[in-house]
Amino acid sequence: MQLDRGQLETALPHADLRVLLMVLFQYTGDEKWLQPPYQPRRNVRLIADEDAGLAPEIQDEIRTAALQVLSDSDAARLPDPDEATLNRMMTHSLSEQVPPEYAPMMREQMGFQALGSCIAKPQSKPQKPIVIIGAGCAGIALGKLLNDLGLAYIILEKNHGVGGTWWENTYPGAGVDTPNHAYSYSFGKSHRWSRYFSPQSEIQDYLSDKADEFNVRENIRFGMHVDRVDWQADSKSWEISVHGPDGESTLDAPILVSAVGQISLAKTPDIEGLKDFQGPLFHSSQWPEGLDLKGKKVAIVGTGASSMQIAPSIADEVAELTIFQRSPQWARPIPRYHETLSAGAQYLLEHVPFYAAWFRFTMFWRYGDGLLPYLKMDPKWEHPERSLNRINERHRLEMADYIDEKLKTRPDLIAKATPSYPPYGKRILLDNGWYDTLLKPNVTLHSEGVARFTEHQVTGDKGSVCSPDIVVMATGFEVTKMASRLNITGPKGSLSEVWNGDDPQAYLGISVPEFPNLFMMAGPTTGLGHGGSGIFIAECHAHYIANTIVTMLNEGIDQMAATQQAQDAYMSAYNKGHADMIWMHPGVTTYYRNSKGRVYSVMPWRLVDYWNMTREVKLSDYEVG
Repeated sequence: MQLDRGQLETALPHADLRVLLMVLFQYTGDEKWLQPPYQPRRNVRLIADEDAGLAPEIQDEIRTAALQVLSDSDAARLPDPDEATLNRMMTHSLSEQVPPEYAPMMREQMGFQALGSCIAKPQSKPQKPIVIIGAGCAGIALGKLLNDLGLAYIILEKNHGVGGTWWENTYPGAGVDTPNHAYSYSFGKSHRWSRYFSPQSEIQDYLSDKADEFNVRENIRFGMHVDRVDWQADSKSWEISVHGPDGESTLDAPILVSAVGQISLAKTPDIEGLKDFQGPLFHSSQWPEGLDLKGKKVAIVGTGASSMQIAPSIADEVAELTIFQRSPQWARPIPRYHETLSAGAQYLLEHVPFYAAWFRFTMFWRYGDGLLPYLKMDPKWEHPERSLNRINERHRLEMADYIDEKLKTRPDLIAKATPSYPPYGKRILLDNGWYDTLLKPNVTLHSEGVARFTEHQVTGDKGSVCSPDIVVMATGFEVTKMASRLNITGPKGSLSEVWNGDDPQAYLGISVPEFPNLFMMAGPTTGLGHGGSGIFIAECHAHYIANTIVTMLNEGIDQMAATQQAQDAYMSAYNKGHADMIWMHPGVTTYYRNSKGRVYSVMPWRLVDYWNMTREVKLSDYEVG
């Protein structure tokens, strides 16, 4: 495909040269582009400099060559690099050794191999549609694969639109904390993101567009609330009791998939007098449409991810902003967080073959597994109370110095805003103006939780008092419930009882013993604490579950659930993997750990390890019938 020379020449100064070098190599096959002096400088910044640290004359040479090749060539010499070649290219573009086991995963993530392309075709079909609960990013991904396989399904969605958490969380400042070129599907048409980190409305529009593009929307029943789910031994199916716009009804599902996620049910603490407060009081995920904040006194309870996005977005509009903080959070500076993509960069992403794939790779890698080795406790480290190892200490000092610099005029705020626990012990946050907001004269930060409410006041557990007009509860989600909140009862009891309230366990985070034909997406053990994209995990689950369904159909299996032995082995490896991870640090209090002190939510493995775990179905790990 030949490109317009004039438009290309205008766009090339905006190119990321790491990416452009890989495009040149794919087009020409010339090994010189993988040799010095065309070696990018290693850059671990979350958004790296586009010049790749190359000398100006080398930059000019690369752009000149790209202009000539891309405007004159009809086809690339290497349109589909093999795994060994891809691994060399990845290593060169990053200037760091990429382990070879990443090549198969990245071939899929970069679109050189389509998700689900290795799944066999089903030789038969279920008598009734498969039922998926939830039309967020996970449900859409699985629906797309089931469409590809020609299998009928229904998606039950409680909201009146797709998107899940992105449909619900419309609070001011809501947005993604992973770059959109990584937080997006590896398949489908390219999407024009306005920024590196897009706001909620763009992500919602993206998911809505994909539901249409993948022909998933026509299978969704909106406004449907699941009341209970019961296993029917005689028919070997699930009876699903629902209520919706047309009243109550039941469905029979030969296979049931929960795609409700981990952050879909708001958590509001039981605080004295909560119901007595007379003004608007709501959870951050239930932000009232059209709420007028101008000139109002607002209190925010909590300083997690939602609060850190809300506060900078409303501080200049409200008369007073009071924030109650139980514990401070580490936040990484992102100098280009709000930066929009230039017209030139957009042209390259949309028109230059392979450019978007390599751009996605560079973003995916920086937000992927690179951090994981530094989240392990070094038993010989001399400062275990404040950090885990030498690199973790360096990160702590960098972020602490950043806080000191941002808040240097307010030593009292430095003390309140600096955590005592090691970095990454809780979900790492991005500073999108949080520290600048704390300095505003109308903003007050109380380093205490909330003890009680009255009709017009909020009192902290250290005695601080404010009289807000509006209270925002940025208090997180009922993360431990997951699929159990669907009131699922299997052959030997309810899922909530099996999970003992807050101790969810599942083989691969997907299947639970004694719950046949029930599969979960975003289940226990599959959260991301070290980096990565939730959509990546959704794709892992969609691939595995679609593959499992086809296996059942082709092997004549009516029902299957993980064996207790398989789950025990998986959970043993999972718990062992967490033994020396940061989330088990005695100084860390995190929702990743349950009341028993066990990490239940996030995985201790690399993304590539979990990707490999979900490639094939091991029937020996299942009880089948």
